[in-house]
Amino acid sequence: MEVSVQESRKGIISRRSFIKAAGAACVGFPLYAAEVSRHEISIERHTIRLSRLPDSFHGLRIIQLSDFHYAEFTEPYFIRDMVDHVNRLRPDAVFFNGDYVTDGSLFSHASTKQFAYRCAEILDKVECPLRYAVLGNHDCTFAEPAVIDALKVHKITLLNNRYEPLERDGDRLWIGGTGDALLKKMRLDDAIPPASRRDNEPMLLMVHEPDVLPLIARRNVDLMLSGHTHGGQVRFPFVPPTHLPPLGKKYVEGLFRLGPTQLYVTRGIGTVGLPFRFNCPPEIALLTLEAGNGE
Repeated sequence: MEVSVQESRKGIISRRSFIKAAGAACVGFPLYAAEVSRHEISIERHTIRLSRLPDSFHGLRIIQLSDFHYAEFTEPYFIRDMVDHVNRLRPDAVFFNGDYVTDGSLFSHASTKQFAYRCAEILDKVECPLRYAVLGNHDCTFAEPAVIDALKVHKITLLNNRYEPLERDGDRLWIGGTGDALLKKMRLDDAIPPASRRDNEPMLLMVHEPDVLPLIARRNVDLMLSGHTHGGQVRFPFVPPTHLPPLGKKYVEGLFRLGPTQLYVTRGIGTVGLPFRFNCPPEIALLTLEAGNGE
């Protein structure tokens, strides 16, 4: 079968167009993932019903933030932008779920320790009287003393294997946090009050890694807050996330329930490995607690 010169040229032009489009996509995807998608903050609003929540805490608005990874790929201006978003939402309490810095970053250990103070300084601009924090695995490798001191300097309450009550009109909601589970620093006996002290009062627990949920559910915790996974960070349509950290492979993002315990996993703010996000925007989680059946 003979092919005309015109048809042959059309075929060449078509192939050339395809190659050019593919090349543009190869260049454009990393640019979009690094400069656009990585900075598009999504505010995720959820109502969480807790059967044991006293009426005095009905409607409590909490914000959950995690995985800042300050300065390696997460710029100071971006953390400040996040803080502005939070302040406009006017929450009753804010929970910082760890990984303020990055272990093994492009910077020296001394610089990374300084990043802990700079990150905490920006987080201190959150205009909320109740600010709680736990550490993440990146914080605990070599910068743990610096991160702990930075949070203390800026009056952010660190619940590192510790708990305390939040009181309203004679009712109590217990707030606790664990040490990092991945580095085997989680001590649940220290992070959760004994049943005799709780008197069937609700318990909210911060744990950086979500896949310890089965252990937490055995302790009759009402709500667990986690980060760590980054939601997968780069997620292609119709394909499961391919790169997830240890203790972050089962509960990747969103709301889950196991027995008496509900778990919310945020996608976090920053990135690790590469400064890319795709189909997985950074997240501010706004959770409204209501009294009622959580089923």
